[in-house]
Amino acid sequence: MQNRQRQLDTWILLIAILCIAPVLVHELGLTGSSEAPDLPAPPTGSSSASPVAPTTAAPIEPQEAIPTLKEPIPAPFEAGTVHIGPLASLGGRRLFPDDNPWNQEIADEPVDPLSDILIETIGPERNLHPDFGSGLYDGGRIGIPYIVVPGDQPRVPVHFTQFEGESDPGPYPIPPRAPIEGMPRGEGDRHVIVIDRDAWVLYELVHAFAAPEGKRWWADGGAVFDLATNDLRPEGWTSADAAGLPIFPGLVRYDEVVEQGEIRHALRFTCPDTRRAYVWPARHWASRDSSPALPPMGMRVRLKASVDIDGYPAEAQVILRALQRYGMFLADNGGSWFLSGTPDPRWDNEALSSLKQIRGSDFEVVLMRGLVTE
Repeated sequence: MQNRQRQLDTWILLIAILCIAPVLVHELGLTGSSEAPDLPAPPTGSSSASPVAPTTAAPIEPQEAIPTLKEPIPAPFEAGTVHIGPLASLGGRRLFPDDNPWNQEIADEPVDPLSDILIETIGPERNLHPDFGSGLYDGGRIGIPYIVVPGDQPRVPVHFTQFEGESDPGPYPIPPRAPIEGMPRGEGDRHVIVIDRDAWVLYELVHAFAAPEGKRWWADGGAVFDLATNDLRPEGWTSADAAGLPIFPGLVRYDEVVEQGEIRHALRFTCPDTRRAYVWPARHWASRDSSPALPPMGMRVRLKASVDIDGYPAEAQVILRALQRYGMFLADNGGSWFLSGTPDPRWDNEALSSLKQIRGSDFEVVLMRGLVTE
């Protein structure tokens, strides 16, 4: 009787192990599967074509990145010298020609007739929000990183999984350890930005993932910009940004703000609701709403000249002065008045936080020309 009981107990134990084993294997990740992780939904809409299905099925393993606080401090600013590496100083070298829209001063441009309505839509009482800084927030670096590479940087294949038809084909000169937006947690838009110092060409990806050792990359889309020209994307094309604009020229960078002491170009911002329209130099919209009360992509705003910036910390004054002289372009859907910049361990977050004293009502829309709608 006892032997039968022991046999019964043994069979019950074996059955229990067989039942829970698959669960344990799944939960502990012991399957050895090389399936690619689900990619997040694209941040931009396409005005010309449906998303293109991936042409190559292959495993995608998110690349590890060194947390901001452990990254080496970039080499100090040297006038006229473009350094190599993550967050490297450009030494004051300007992106695009002097007559490019990013580099044009708009302090004396007329105010758009719809300025009050458009500012009201974005939020006149909402604060300007510096979407960049030092350290980590919610597990990721604060801002959009970039890396400068030499002209002989090896090029690697890039496969586009959403906007292949509106992307510039590879290969791209992306280093194996190129910084990815949102790392080390790895969520969000996962932009990768690379500047070829010698060719003076900008490469940008959105929702980018690297294979092991960075030998190939996958991204929703990618765009290449010749920084020595005024060339735009084809009309109706997206980029790594919803507006079809380059991202890098609109970022607030430490080497300009603190070391150079001057920003000589327009900046980039987001708002939640946009119009199914765009205005030059933007090339793309990301909305289904055609209401003229909504701001179109590429809309340019400036900080009113009447806003007194003297009481702000030195770093904040440099940024605010640029917003008065050059303004900022609406480039993507996102938080109201979110101002884009780079993550850098040298930023003084307390000084940057003073920018939140600026409200939406302190801005005005610069006269829009060449509005494109359906």
